[in-house]
Amino acid sequence: MSDNTTSRAYGIIVTLLLLLSAALGWFFWQKSQSIQEQSVQIEIMRDSLDIAKQRVEAELDSLAMAYADLRNENENLQGRISSTAQTIQQKEVVIRQIKNSNSKELNDLKQQIAQLETLKTEYETIIMVLRGENDQLRNENQRLASENVQLRGDKDKLSRQLDDQTRKTQSASFKASAFRIELVRKGDKQTSKAKKTREILVSFDLIDVPPTYQGPQKLYMVITDEQGNPISADNPTKATVYAPTGPVEISAQLVKQVILESTQRLSFSYELEDKLKSGNYVVSIYSEKGLIGASSFRLS
Repeated sequence: MSDNTTSRAYGIIVTLLLLLSAALGWFFWQKSQSIQEQSVQIEIMRDSLDIAKQRVEAELDSLAMAYADLRNENENLQGRISSTAQTIQQKEVVIRQIKNSNSKELNDLKQQIAQLETLKTEYETIIMVLRGENDQLRNENQRLASENVQLRGDKDKLSRQLDDQTRKTQSASFKASAFRIELVRKGDKQTSKAKKTREILVSFDLIDVPPTYQGPQKLYMVITDEQGNPISADNPTKATVYAPTGPVEISAQLVKQVILESTQRLSFSYELEDKLKSGNYVVSIYSEKGLIGASSFRLS
């Protein structure tokens, strides 16, 4: 082989090597650029996920404060620890674990954000239910407060009525005591419901009746509402009793002819003509010489 041929062959080989080297350089440069771009994209995505995670964590912090206020209100309204407290406590443990995680892996961050979003939805649901429960409790408490005011007024009115009856009783020559009032529905079962009461049983003691009042005498039972009006009866007995303080006109539901002794227990049984309304009632027992005793009962 001539020197020119050898020289030409070496030239071709060198040229090919240079071209190969340039191709490899270009290939690795392109790969380096691609890796760098992917790294930048990953970092951007990581930053974006970090921001999203911080946003959800901040929203959960706000929800936690809102829940704390609602829980305090709920416990004050119902007087006991809210049933949601344990559920929220469990969720707070999970939230703290996610907040304390330092993982920067994209899949881990995505999973953490998904968990936080789920917890956020559950938090919002609990808060919505708790807010509705608080509204109901607040309305119920207001209703009960109004009822208590009404009941106190009724009680005061009834107390004044009984005080008046007591003053009249104190002027009587003998007194009825140890009152027992039973409200009976169908089937001879006791009740306190106005709509179910069908019969009123009243019993009482007469002790130390003076000899001058012993013997045959009429006793009257008068049942009045808290306004002092006698309850309805088909055939009420109108009578005048002559108390030490003067004559008293009464309208009795029942009259009983008895033989009074020094000491005895007597009873009245009255079947209602009409259903009574809920409220307070006073049972008064009169003799021919005036009021000898009174007691009260309440129908709900």
